[in-house]
Amino acid sequence: MALMPPLSPDDHAALARARAILESPSLAIRLTDTIGSPIEALVRRLPDGAQRVVADGTRRALEAALDAALRTLDGRRTGKAADWLHRGAVVASGAVGGAAGLAGLVVELPFSLTVMLRSIADHGRAQGEDLSGVAARLECLTVFAYGTRSRGDDAADAGYFAIRATLARAVSHAAEYVAERGLAEALSERSAPALLQLVARITQRLGIAVTDKAAAQLVPVLGAAGGAAVNALFMSHYQETAWAHFTIRRLERLHGAGEVRRAYEAT
Repeated sequence: MALMPPLSPDDHAALARARAILESPSLAIRLTDTIGSPIEALVRRLPDGAQRVVADGTRRALEAALDAALRTLDGRRTGKAADWLHRGAVVASGAVGGAAGLAGLVVELPFSLTVMLRSIADHGRAQGEDLSGVAARLECLTVFAYGTRSRGDDAADAGYFAIRATLARAVSHAAEYVAERGLAEALSERSAPALLQLVARITQRLGIAVTDKAAAQLVPVLGAAGGAAVNALFMSHYQETAWAHFTIRRLERLHGAGEVRRAYEAT
């Protein structure tokens, strides 16, 4: 068995940047800087009804993204990720959602997440991911679970590799289910445990970011311009997260998972 080459200085630099992105989530901080008020205080002021609407909207939006991941993502395009194109689309939808309040957010979120998913897939392709396989497409969906800290998280359970380990089995089971049933049948049976478990695990973490986004977007003085700015930050956050996640996977293919994790933890 051939030995894998050691990480180069450029690899170590990319890994250090990826670790900084994945272990120091900045979405809430950046949203706070944008609107001038602490996000956590705004979240606490959201009425229970609004929080339920956001939670239900997040789940529905993620189901739409799952559908898009399985039906329309492919590995044909290559080259650098077109961040600006996807960001422009999400900024426009954020302007509409910001002007319409909570009702606008629920309508806008499935569109925004689907556009974000395509941007995430672009980053995957740029890092050498083969999206012709179901598991690789679902790996794009898992990016929504990274880069966000739960307010009750224990550090040991919230690190990148810990979250990735909890998602790996769900991705594997969902991919096996789709392979066994076929794409059309699998998508017609979204209540299947294999798909439900994957969506639930991602929703649990994505919902934190969406709640932060909703709290910022519902500040009365922001309106359409504020909604556009919040969406720009939301998109940028997950584009950076996608770059970091797929950079690590690329390095693992080149140097082995164990070597990359040791270097990551030593960074």
